[in-house]
Amino acid sequence: MPEEKKPPFRANHVGSLLRPPELRQAREKHQKGEITAAQLREVEDRCIRDAVKMQEDVGMQGITDGEFRRNLWHADFLSQFQGIKVVEGLLPESARHFQNPDADVQRSPTQFVVTGKLGHSRGIEIDNFKFLAGVTKQTAKQCIPSPSLVHFRTGRGGVDKAAYPDMEQFFADLAQVYREEIAGLAAAGCTYLQIDDVNFAYLCDPKMREGAKKIGEDPDKLPALYARLINESIKERPANMVVCTHLCRGNFASAWVAEGGYDPVAEVLFNDLKVDGYFLEFDTPRAGNFAPLRYLPKGKKLILGLVTSKTGALENPDDLKRRIDEAAKLVPMDQLGISPQCGFSSTVLGNKLTIDDQIAKLKLVVQVAREVWG
Repeated sequence: MPEEKKPPFRANHVGSLLRPPELRQAREKHQKGEITAAQLREVEDRCIRDAVKMQEDVGMQGITDGEFRRNLWHADFLSQFQGIKVVEGLLPESARHFQNPDADVQRSPTQFVVTGKLGHSRGIEIDNFKFLAGVTKQTAKQCIPSPSLVHFRTGRGGVDKAAYPDMEQFFADLAQVYREEIAGLAAAGCTYLQIDDVNFAYLCDPKMREGAKKIGEDPDKLPALYARLINESIKERPANMVVCTHLCRGNFASAWVAEGGYDPVAEVLFNDLKVDGYFLEFDTPRAGNFAPLRYLPKGKKLILGLVTSKTGALENPDDLKRRIDEAAKLVPMDQLGISPQCGFSSTVLGNKLTIDDQIAKLKLVVQVAREVWG
């Protein structure tokens, strides 16, 4: 496949899109029992078709369903594995502070506990992917949350000891259920998979590293553990499937939870993790500078998340080009691309900007990519 037609592309977006009012209203009605699951799906299908057209119209080559079938970017997926239960409110106080420029947002991030042996009884995103692939002329991108999420927030304490007296068996089973889901996606024609992993970025934040110690984990060892877990999860992917990972520092109603440059994880992230590309957050100083990019090997792509999805204010194209030039001092230009730093709507609530703002941001990404790479 010619390089320009192979993902990740020069212009990208991370995955989630702001939910249209019609979709939010339909989801609320379904939760109240006022419409059936089939009726909700009809609305989802219609809204996804519109979102696909919007992405194609602005010039995106990698197309997602906007995560329109999810309430939360991770929970709707992970809760469908056998043996995983979603819980709220167990995290230490330090992990509950989401921040934005205006306020300190108190939210207890979702956690996952393992209550029994892990299993994968049916495809989770297979039918959703087939629908997406059937309504776009471009490359359909499937986003799934990282398997590391099942471990990072609770550690050994969140894994049932009767089901898994040995943690190695837990990690082996977790990778296996992921391999089964990825095999189903591959069989459905998926050639572009994104694994959303916040934990590598969280391990760049001293507060989050302390939190890991409090639950009995060693933050210095976790990056290698998670790289191995993801590698095991994707090791049977077909040769034509490109796998990227996306890192961010939290994305809830325009707020974030972690800060710190990539230095503590960069060597493992870029060299031990066997993915084809990285979507990295670089829209504000809280993500640090570009120095850790020196560890990126030849042959891997790096997508610079320079455009913020947290506010509607539009970046200056010349400023973005200057930052791309700065990154290109460490990584050859042909390995780089550009995107927003995260999705626009990691939860059904979305970030604090309008759908018109979102479209303007995506157009800006495409414009800058065309001007820089042709």
